[in-house]
Amino acid sequence: MVGPQYDFLMNPLGAVRSTFDHAMASGSDPSSFNGRDWGAIDLFRNFLSDHLSQVPVLTTATIRMVKPNTLVRFRGMIQDMLGDEIYVGAFKDGSVWRTNKFMDVNKLMDASHFPMASSANRTIIWERRLLYCVPVPGLNSWAEISPGAVIVNQCMDLPAEQREKRRRADDESSDMLVSGDEVQGSPNTKKIRGEQPSVASQSLGAAPEIASSSLNLVPGLDDGKSPPCIVKIYDSLESELKLNDIFEFVGILTSDPELDEDNEDGDLSNGFCEDPLHNFPPSKVPRLHCFIHRKLAVQDLLRSNPIIEPKPDLIKGIREALISHLMAVLGNDGVAAHFMLLHLLSKVHARVDAFAVGKLSLNLASFSKETVSIFGDQLNFVVKNLLPFTHCIPFTVEYLNNASLAPKKNYDTNRLETGVLQLPDCSHLIVDETKLEAGTLNSVGVENARLLKYLMECQKVEYDYKYYKMEMPIDVQLLVLSEGKSNILPADVIVPFQPSAVSCSKAVAAETWEAWRWYLASVKQLPHSIDSEMQKVVENDLVAARQADRSLNPQDLSRWLTMGRLMSLSYGETNLSLEHWQMVKELERLRRERLK
Repeated sequence: MVGPQYDFLMNPLGAVRSTFDHAMASGSDPSSFNGRDWGAIDLFRNFLSDHLSQVPVLTTATIRMVKPNTLVRFRGMIQDMLGDEIYVGAFKDGSVWRTNKFMDVNKLMDASHFPMASSANRTIIWERRLLYCVPVPGLNSWAEISPGAVIVNQCMDLPAEQREKRRRADDESSDMLVSGDEVQGSPNTKKIRGEQPSVASQSLGAAPEIASSSLNLVPGLDDGKSPPCIVKIYDSLESELKLNDIFEFVGILTSDPELDEDNEDGDLSNGFCEDPLHNFPPSKVPRLHCFIHRKLAVQDLLRSNPIIEPKPDLIKGIREALISHLMAVLGNDGVAAHFMLLHLLSKVHARVDAFAVGKLSLNLASFSKETVSIFGDQLNFVVKNLLPFTHCIPFTVEYLNNASLAPKKNYDTNRLETGVLQLPDCSHLIVDETKLEAGTLNSVGVENARLLKYLMECQKVEYDYKYYKMEMPIDVQLLVLSEGKSNILPADVIVPFQPSAVSCSKAVAAETWEAWRWYLASVKQLPHSIDSEMQKVVENDLVAARQADRSLNPQDLSRWLTMGRLMSLSYGETNLSLEHWQMVKELERLRRERLK
């Protein structure tokens, strides 16, 4: 019986080299593979279509068990884009072409293998993109991917001595590298992999100290369950990967301490500019050479994600159960519960000039320090169990004066330093304003308050590039808990909180949580429209409301339309009906009565 041709899990580089050798044997020109595949990616794509669950997941716990140069998958947010890295993609070993693709280069072959006179014909320079990816900020435990039993079965932790021997053996057999002297005339604006490191890598190579201080996420957002990772991207369009997007990457893991030793031994012989990775020592930040990547949506994070069409009959029962639970958590305040549901379903679905269409930030007012410790804490618990990415900001003078909210570009290290507001889309942010007491904001505090207000109004975060500010669009749900109406953070909807009972919520079964998560994730994606007849009804109602109350502004009327859309979607309906429009008007009437 003939076994499988390749061991994709334990020896993925074997498949890379074999397919490259086959391409060379068929007469292909190695220079033609700059930016394109020679058949290796198709092999891995076919394998992963049936065996993705067998690929170990990279976490802080599993990274010590996974063997070097094996196949892993990693989920994370793109926190920074480090540019391109030039490397020796193919070289001639005697009369045979070899490839360095999908591997790190950490040793120098004897220069005698490559006579200078013919070096131009014996090495080919390619490029790959460098991404610095971090654990998804605010990722809740229910949305984490399970590492799987394959870690125990296939990637057993080896004693240190055995692990060292295997690593060195793998290096000797697989890393076919070339001398830096062979890349004469290459551009000097990017670091070459496969040559001797520059002096910049040597002078800035205090790896442990740098890693422990500058590689950490913002305190309070890092759950410590997944390491940061340098992901090296090959043959993909730049538009496919964007800052703050969440991806799952599948590729070859490398984490070789000898690369750190190379940095310490660097000299000036090459004259290239500093290595963009010198602040990310492999002993602290593993490398993943990516074969396949896919952008993740909220549905991809659900443990149980049935392929079910969200039909109204099915949705109605789930909606009723969720509303009932929200009411119990909010002390039988039905108005607050219904607005809370619409808030949880909101998303930015269009942008018109500076206005983000579809957002519905919510300010639950009339809290006290005592009631927020009861209802606020339980509401925070519910939100964490319903949504994948959640955060809670203590809105105090001390916090505002000291927090780093906006990401900042550090030109000394050429890195984007993260901030609390560098978040993926579909994040939820609770701001507890009941903690705010009298005090003086310094310049940092004033700027942070402005950033939060701008986020709430425009769904944008200003990134600080020192010489200029760059606005980054974002889609974040904001919930403010306050004693009175918040004058600092003007939400779209202010609802005075009026509980009539102490929170009496009951324990929720795991399958019920899963059903509610599926409901929220699914109905948010439904299309929505208003037919011509219903448009006339809405227009007449808006005109009548404006004539009855001149204080209504265009933003109020736009919010009513957003609430109509969300009310329809909450029932699984894709068209606004008269019934749902009447429900919106009644909900708004009850809310305005509370404001009197």
